[in-house]
Amino acid sequence: MQQPPPLPLSTPNRNLVRLTFVRGITWTGFLAAIIIGIEIFDFQLSVTPVIGVIGAMGLINIASWWRLGRPRSVTDLEYLLHLLADIAGLTLLFYYTGGATNPFISYYLVPVTIAAATLPWRHAWIIASAALTGYTFLMLFYEPVPQLSPAVVGLGISLHVLGMWLNFGLSASLVTFFIYKMAHALRRRDRALSRTREAALRNEQVLAVATQAAGTAHELGTPLSTMAVLLTEMRRDTVDQPTLTADIDLLRQQVDTCKARLQQLVANADRRRLAEPDSRPAVAWLEQVIQRWLVLRPDVTHRVEILGKRGTPLLAIDATLEQALMNLLNNAADANPEDIVISLDWNADEVIIDIRDHGPGVAMSIADQLGDTFVSTKTKSKGMGIGLFLTHATINRFAGGVSLYNHEEGGTLTEVKLPRLLAGQ
Repeated sequence: MQQPPPLPLSTPNRNLVRLTFVRGITWTGFLAAIIIGIEIFDFQLSVTPVIGVIGAMGLINIASWWRLGRPRSVTDLEYLLHLLADIAGLTLLFYYTGGATNPFISYYLVPVTIAAATLPWRHAWIIASAALTGYTFLMLFYEPVPQLSPAVVGLGISLHVLGMWLNFGLSASLVTFFIYKMAHALRRRDRALSRTREAALRNEQVLAVATQAAGTAHELGTPLSTMAVLLTEMRRDTVDQPTLTADIDLLRQQVDTCKARLQQLVANADRRRLAEPDSRPAVAWLEQVIQRWLVLRPDVTHRVEILGKRGTPLLAIDATLEQALMNLLNNAADANPEDIVISLDWNADEVIIDIRDHGPGVAMSIADQLGDTFVSTKTKSKGMGIGLFLTHATINRFAGGVSLYNHEEGGTLTEVKLPRLLAGQ
């Protein structure tokens, strides 16, 4: 059986990764804007503290990348501290670059928006309050930059207005990117939770059915033993009737098969649950399952097609997977026992088993529900849909899948996909 994939990076960790990207883009842009302002527009700035603030934020970003390499999860409090560090850095930078007259002052909205999208209510208000406090402080205390007010560039546009336009473009782009990523992560998490809930519900249903099956298996032992004794006596009484003797022998063979299966089920249930699946060649395993199925269904006619030509694929199998495939074969035989086609094919990743019958097909009204408990294509006298439900659950447990299609030439095509084991697994 394939090992489950490792858990993805948690949502808070992913948020910190994105915040680190945003911080890197933002402060690189601020550095470029300051260099352009000094070299082209002759801004009169306190260069040393400005470069110091930008360098400090760069060190914080490097430390953030290092921290993301640690196995410890990011908490909401830690994420809050990162956003507060961003607001502190913005406040210091704006203090030395014109304060509230700096057209990039509205960049405070970016950390506020990020906090509102990712943090609890109280933490988001802390960020909003810190941003508002920094903005208010910069309205009163700052080192002015004379060039920001009167300077005019092409088309009569003031440098302040141009800076506001650039800031709007940068802020809108970063907020759109970050909020989209957050929403996408939340949708993906909701889908994962939905799949987890469905798997838990399916496991509960399987456990309920298995509990009932264990009790039923124990109770069936007595009537099967009684039938075996009676068939033995009937066999002695019909020695001179070859036709009837053959029928009794067939019945006795079926009873013995049922008894053997029940005994094997009861004796090995715990061992199978704890044991690791076996690795078997797919071709040999499929042929063995078909031979056992024919003992139970001697009325069917079939043919087997091995389509794969290269290599010998291996499968992880156990008795439950064998029973799941026999359930599908029995469904095909119940639909029409004549000319059932069983084909085996494989590629580098999967082994595909197709079962084609020539029955009435699958009604479109229940096609999407097959595999759910008690949903069946059979009449109540022939089946309750539990077999197909258990088959789906078993094959899903092996990281495979079952799909049923109406064949274009009539009948049903059942497709089973199972992961192929690599040599040495």
